Amino acid sequence: MKRSKINAEIKCMEEMIEAHGFEIPPFCKWSAKDWENKGAEYDEIRDNMLGWDITDYGLGRFDEVGFSLITIRNGNLKMDKYTKTYAEKLLFVKEGQMAPMHFHWNKMEDIINRGGGNVLITVYNSTKDGEFADTDVTVNCDGREYTVPAGTKVKLIPGESITIYPYMYHDFHVEEGSGDVLLGEVSMCNDDEHDNRFYEPIGRFPEIEEDEEPYRLLCNEYPKAN
Repeated sequence: MKRSKINAEIKCMEEMIEAHGFEIPPFCKWSAKDWENKGAEYDEIRDNMLGWDITDYGLGRFDEVGFSLITIRNGNLKMDKYTKTYAEKLLFVKEGQMAPMHFHWNKMEDIINRGGGNVLITVYNSTKDGEFADTDVTVNCDGREYTVPAGTKVKLIPGESITIYPYMYHDFHVEEGSGDVLLGEVSMCNDDEHDNRFYEPIGRFPEIEEDEEPYRLLCNEYPKAN
């Protein structure tokens, strides 16, 4: 993925955030030059990979499989010094993009439509061996509990949310013709390295072709503190 493409996608998400009146933390606006002067007092950002994240799941098809996101806050299950047990993300999904089918071994999360178009979330229960179960799925949306058949696409309009429980397979994409979507995620502590079970094995971060200077550093690119 070209750096120019990553820069353009970050700027596009910033425009969407501004359009919907959502304020992001100051560190999300730092340049690569700004990061050169950030000392150890900002290690929580480095260690917990807060900030910008552009993922194509290593497939090289970002406009089809992938999206832009910001990790706003997070704990760290591998480092005792960080005691937060919760996380928050902001995601930007364009029409035509999707997140592949997966579940979390431990994390419970709410996915929230913060504004824009409508998002469709396909849900399945998982069998013990990680396959799709054919059983009805219990869905919890904004105080309402109901059941749907396996493989149902649950639609969230702006303001609506769904609770995703461990071992609950889910993907998401934008309803065609409804417009790009700004999503929120409020969850238990997030651990992408160990807690994601994708139905089809895939990667995580894109291979970057450096064709221009970075506009913002991604969360896996921060320099160590001086």
